[in-house]
This record gives sequence, structure tokens and C-alpha cells, in this order.
Amino acid sequence: MSYGHIYVAQVSMGGSQAQYLKAVKEAEAYKGPSIIIAYAPCISHGLRKGMGHSQTEMKLATECGYWPLLRFDPRLELEGKNPLQIDSKEPKWDKYEEFLLGETRYLTLTKSNPERAKVLFAKNKSEAQKKIRHYKRLASLDYSEGL
Repeated sequence: MSYGHIYVAQVSMGGSQAQYLKAVKEAEAYKGPSIIIAYAPCISHGLRKGMGHSQTEMKLATECGYWPLLRFDPRLELEGKNPLQIDSKEPKWDKYEEFLLGETRYLTLTKSNPERAKVLFAKNKSEAQKKIRHYKRLASLDYSEGL
């Protein structure tokens, strides 16, 4: 996104199938480089619900703010619009730890070092909140008169 001429999308099929499909269509139609960054749980994440629930895990990752959905389409700037569109709703931060504890890769730390886990989980959430605030600032810029 910092280059300004590359189509970028952050997607999650479980977070929003409609946003996922829209991003794929836009990326394909864009006459230039495109990148789609997708959240996809893998067996190494250790989904406690099982891999059969990966769509549910993706949805929770988006709902809690761990994986926001967005699209950056440089063509919008030519129309006087902000190229960054945040597609996910306001995060439900109270679900953040539920998401983390749903994956063995995070849960293991709570068993081996509970105090350290509390600190790192709080830092993880804080960084996610910081990232969302940054995206919101960028998405609120006025492009109607050019930059």
C-alpha cells in the first residue's frame, strides 16, 4: 500500500466470503501488480475445535480484530476517493483472548508460563488495536482534492 500503485487486499473467507470474492475480482481486473493476503488457519496453528472448523476460526479472527479485512485499490484515488477501504466491522475486543486460546500455538504458552502469557497476550491485543487505529487514520484521509 505504501507504494501507492499496487492493489492490496487482506481477506479471510470465513470473515466474509463476499469481501473475499470482491477482492479477488478487483485484483484480477487491476492493470498492475496485485497482492491478496489471506488468513488461513493451518494444522500448525492447532485449532482446538479441529480443522473442520477453520471457517469459524477465520470468522472469529476477523470479529475480534486479529485479522481485519481491507482493500487498497489505487484506481479509487483517480476518482477522488480514498483507495483504502476497511471492510470488517468494529472489532469485538472482548473476544480477542477467546480467539487466541482457541489455538494450541497460543494456549501452550498459558500452560508453560502463565504470567508471561498474560503479558504477551496483552501486547498482542495492543498491537492489533494499534494496527486498526492506523488503518482507520489512513482510511479517513480526504482524497477529494488530491494529495
